Amino acid sequence: MLEQLVDRTVLNVERLNTAGESALEILKKAPGVTLDKDDNIRYRGSAGVTIMLNGKLTYMAGGALISYLKSLPASAISQVELIPNPPASMDAAGTAGVLNIRLRRGQLPGLSGTGTVSGGYGRYEKASGGTNLAYNTSKLRLFGSVNAERYNSFNRLVVERRIRDSLFRQVNYWHPLSHRLSYAAGAEFSPGPRHTVGAQLRGGAETEDAPTNSESTITDAAGRPAGRLRLANPRTGHDANAGLNLNYRFALDSLGRELSADADYVRYSTAKTQSFVNLAYAPLSDVARDAGQLRSDQSSQVSIRAAKIDYVHPFAGTKWKAEAGAKTSWVTTRSAIAFDTLRADGWQPNLRRTNQFRYDETVTAAYLSLGTTLGPLELKGGLRGEHTHSVGESATTGQRVVRNYFQLFPSLFLNYKLGEHDRLGLSGSRRISRPAYQNLNPFLDYTDAYTALQGNPFLAPSRSTSLVLNYTHRDFQVFSLSYLRETDAINEVAYQNDHTKVTTLVPQNLAQATTLSLSSGGHTDLTKGWSMDNQVGGSYAVVETPVAGRPVRLARFGWSASSEHTFLLPHQLKLQVSGRYESATVYGLFVTKSSGSLDVSLKKQLWHERAALSLKLRDLFYTDQFRGIIRYANNDAT
Repeated sequence: MLEQLVDRTVLNVERLNTAGESALEILKKAPGVTLDKDDNIRYRGSAGVTIMLNGKLTYMAGGALISYLKSLPASAISQVELIPNPPASMDAAGTAGVLNIRLRRGQLPGLSGTGTVSGGYGRYEKASGGTNLAYNTSKLRLFGSVNAERYNSFNRLVVERRIRDSLFRQVNYWHPLSHRLSYAAGAEFSPGPRHTVGAQLRGGAETEDAPTNSESTITDAAGRPAGRLRLANPRTGHDANAGLNLNYRFALDSLGRELSADADYVRYSTAKTQSFVNLAYAPLSDVARDAGQLRSDQSSQVSIRAAKIDYVHPFAGTKWKAEAGAKTSWVTTRSAIAFDTLRADGWQPNLRRTNQFRYDETVTAAYLSLGTTLGPLELKGGLRGEHTHSVGESATTGQRVVRNYFQLFPSLFLNYKLGEHDRLGLSGSRRISRPAYQNLNPFLDYTDAYTALQGNPFLAPSRSTSLVLNYTHRDFQVFSLSYLRETDAINEVAYQNDHTKVTTLVPQNLAQATTLSLSSGGHTDLTKGWSMDNQVGGSYAVVETPVAGRPVRLARFGWSASSEHTFLLPHQLKLQVSGRYESATVYGLFVTKSSGSLDVSLKKQLWHERAALSLKLRDLFYTDQFRGIIRYANNDAT
């Protein structure tokens, strides 16, 4: 299931029973990867992670990325590569590293493909289906896939906050019904042995209808009811994304000299409408009074254009190889939100909450790397330079933020063969995470009467220093020691107004976040019909930053473990039992409590292994839940 290579760990998804799962759920099975309460991906304890598809950037972040990964079925994935210190040829984005999702592609000559259909039931029903086709000849390769899903889900959020002598207990329930579609198509043509031209198109769409209700109960210091507030908040939304890639590869000779070029265009958009109906109740009363009604209409569009060129040059007669390249990307973001308030004379614009925002960013980069083999030692070093120019502007507030900076990002890789089956590897790099475009938008978006989300146009990019030391025996990771230090790490910070009782979550730059982790694991065959994949790790995380003028320091030891057991049974049956546990740890300024899950699956091969029927039971004991504590400044919440 897990392979340890020189510079990356590989999760072989095809070895898993992925019945009914999405790409987002598969990422949780990768060592060092977790999801926070909003399904944002974290790697090595950091939110600064870049997601790639088949070695190419998705150019998506935040909700757009989550939506796409939920629409991508796990059955379409071959591998997930975890790269903590990517080489200089890759973008420097991602302070914690890169997760590269490799999709399945048919390699057989002629026409081949797979079809998948699944149905499931949790609190509500889920269903999906799709197909993945390929057609290969000696010069032409065509491939395509389409997947559709109906997902009816249950979500509940319980927040308890102490504000001075009062206790606020909020129970939010939302029931989104989502319809998702994802597609991909591509072609590669080789007119001769040295030339390859390719094109890829991918995209997806999602519509969501989410009835949402919230009830906030207030009790005083003596535990007596002090009132309650109910909110009905129906929401509808639509997301769409599409990306086009054109690529060309030219092999200059048979020695390995190669020139390649890529051009990308990506566009994604979101639209959301919602209404807010607030009802207030006096203590011990069931008589409601109108506490205000609002409605909102929100939209955003992001366009990304990028072009890059790469050159590989082995030096004849030596073991040295050089790589060089350059890249430019242009990003354009437009967002708008309009609020209306119901007055006695009808709906009126709420100008205090209405806003328009635009953001433009240009990143220009170049790199050079050099590698060689000196006996048992493989050595590679690289240097990448990136210049960023960005302008963020709010038409309503008049805020305008201009950033112009240049950064160098060195990387180094050493791999030493201790013997035929033993390797010692050391890698290090310096990296950057630029703010997600949505996080720069200063819109104020209420999730209930006492909780709001707001972007921050003054966010600075976070930077990191990363080191990883690996020792492997065959494909077994004897140990992996990882050090990650981030400055200006981007995380949510809660600001509580004791007068209005409203808590606003704002993305902020934390002064410093450091994570030191140690892990070990690999594959073991216990008997001919019983094998297991185990992974265990421990970490120490420290976050230090000022909040509202006060110093905050969070530090915690944590550990995690996972174990997957595969049993080969008679009649072509395969039983898999997998468990996962994560102890309490630090996520930004959250302290999370422990969580875990136990899954059981059974797969039956049919028709000479041309088909399979799978049954999977997930999270048998209902323990895979996010639980956290916020306790700093004037915040005291669980």
